[in-house]
Amino acid sequence: AIPVQHRYTPGVAGDRFFRALRDEGVILGTPCASCSVVYVPGRMFCERCFVALEEWVPVGPGGTLESFTAVLIDLDGRPLAEPEWIGLVKLDGATSVLVHRLENGGEAVIGARVEAVLEPPKKRAGSINDIRGFRLL
Repeated sequence: AIPVQHRYTPGVAGDRFFRALRDEGVILGTPCASCSVVYVPGRMFCERCFVALEEWVPVGPGGTLESFTAVLIDLDGRPLAEPEWIGLVKLDGATSVLVHRLENGGEAVIGARVEAVLEPPKKRAGSINDIRGFRLL
């Protein structure tokens, strides 16, 4: 295995997204007035038409499961004792999807309704892990 180290810097838009998640427990997206795409996490510019995105709107916490998969090995290539589930979730009010953990993934079906499960306020650190995962409804 090749050891990989990296440092993620969220940038201006990512910082706003993570602060709102940590401090308010709100998931924010940025709508494009030109092409009607709503990005989650929010971005500074539309990836489709390159318009600056300045408005921030709450999305979710509910959404629709667009796809999912079982993860059977860890990042070091070792088998997991139990599968972990990852889902593509389109949050209510968004047009893009968010990739995240899926609780009860073995019971999932595409099109199922899900809801974000946030960490308690005192445990939030301003990262994507402030969303513990998505629970099937």
